[in-house]
Amino acid sequence: MERYFDENHLMIRDLVRDFAQNEVAPVAASLDQSGEFPWENVQKMGELGLLGVPWPEELGGAGMDYLSYIVAIHELAKVDASHAITVSAHTTLGTSPIVAFGDDAQRERYVPLLASGRVLGGFGLTEPGAGSDAGGTQTTAQRADGGWVLNGTKVFITHAGVGEVFVVTAQTDRAKGTKGITSFIVTKPTTDLARARELGVGHADELEFTPGVRAGKKEDKMGWRASDTRELVLEEAFVPEENVLGEVGQGFVNFMRTLDSGRIGIAALSLGIAEGAFEQAMRYADERRQFNQKINEFQGIQFMLADLGTQIEAAGHLVYHAAWLKQHERPYAKQAAMAKLFASELAMRATTQAVQIHGGYGYTKDYPVERMMRDAKICEIGEGTSEIQRLVIARHLIRELNG
Repeated sequence: MERYFDENHLMIRDLVRDFAQNEVAPVAASLDQSGEFPWENVQKMGELGLLGVPWPEELGGAGMDYLSYIVAIHELAKVDASHAITVSAHTTLGTSPIVAFGDDAQRERYVPLLASGRVLGGFGLTEPGAGSDAGGTQTTAQRADGGWVLNGTKVFITHAGVGEVFVVTAQTDRAKGTKGITSFIVTKPTTDLARARELGVGHADELEFTPGVRAGKKEDKMGWRASDTRELVLEEAFVPEENVLGEVGQGFVNFMRTLDSGRIGIAALSLGIAEGAFEQAMRYADERRQFNQKINEFQGIQFMLADLGTQIEAAGHLVYHAAWLKQHERPYAKQAAMAKLFASELAMRATTQAVQIHGGYGYTKDYPVERMMRDAKICEIGEGTSEIQRLVIARHLIRELNG
C-alpha cells in the first residue's frame, strides 16, 4: 500500500494505530457486551481530529485529504468496527453531503460543529420499505409557509440517538419518481444529553432543533454493538426553506453520489476487520501447539493463511485505488462498488477462518475473533448489499462495452 501514501498518510496511520491499540482495544470487548456507546473515546477522537479528517481547517476540520480519512477507518477497524463505523458514518454520511451539496451558510452553520466532533451527524435514507430500493422513499415533505413539513420513519440509522445533525430524504413530488426526492438538514438533541454535557462533546446548545424529529427504537444488533443504531422519526417536522440541501428534486442524485463515496469507507472498514482477524489468527497459530508442534507448521493452516494474506493484499489495492481515484476527482463509482463487494465478502471469510484457526477458543469471548466475525456480516449488507454491488458493477461493465 505504500505506493498510495506520503509522509502525512504514514503519520495518521501511526497516530490512529497507536490510539486503537492503547485506547480502543482495552474497552472493545466490554463495550460490545454492554452495547454502550463509546463516548469517552469519541471525545478523544474529536480531540485528535479524527471526526473531521478530510475537511478544511477553516471549517473546523483537520485539513487532511481523503486518503488520510480512509487510512483512519482502516486502522480503527483492525481493532474495533464499532469505533470505525462511528467515524465513517459521521464523516461520509453525516457531514459530506453538507460539504458537497450545501450552500455557504449551511456549511458555516453545521460543518464546524461536525468536523470538530462537538456534535455527531447521520444520514436518514433507509426506511422500512426502502432499503436496497433507495428510490422507494415514502417519507413525505409538504410545502408550508416558509418551509416544509416532513413525515416518515427512517430505520437502521447510525447515530439516530446520539447524533444531533442529520441529512434526510423525502418525497417532495411523488409523481416525478426519483426526481421528486429532496434532501433536508434536520436537527434533534442527543439522547445522551447528560453524558454529552459531562464530557463536553456530543451536544451544541446553539443548535436550533427541528420540532418533530426524535430518536425511535434502538436496535439490539448482532455486531457493531457499540455503535448507536435506531429509528429516526419525523412527525410533522417543520424544516425551514434554508435547510433544503441542494436543489429541490436532486436528493436522489446527491445521495447516490454520497453512497458511492460511502462504499469506499465501508470497504476500508471491511479491510480493517479482515486484516485484524488475520493478524489475530497469525499470532495464535504461532503460539498454539498440537501434536508437539506449532499449528502454523501444518500445511492446512499455512494454506489458509496464504490465501487470506493474498486476498487482503488484493483488497487493499482495490480500496486504496478507489480512494485515490476519488481524491483525484476521477470517476470511481465502479471501483468503489468493486472494493466494497470484495472487501466485505473477504471480511466474512477472513473472520470465519480466523475463528476456525482458533478452534474452540475462537468460539468464546476470550478472543476477539468471534466479535470480529459478528461485526463483519453487516459489511455485506450496509451501504448497498453485495447483490446491489454486483448490479452496479455489471451495469458499468456493460456501459463500457457499449460505450
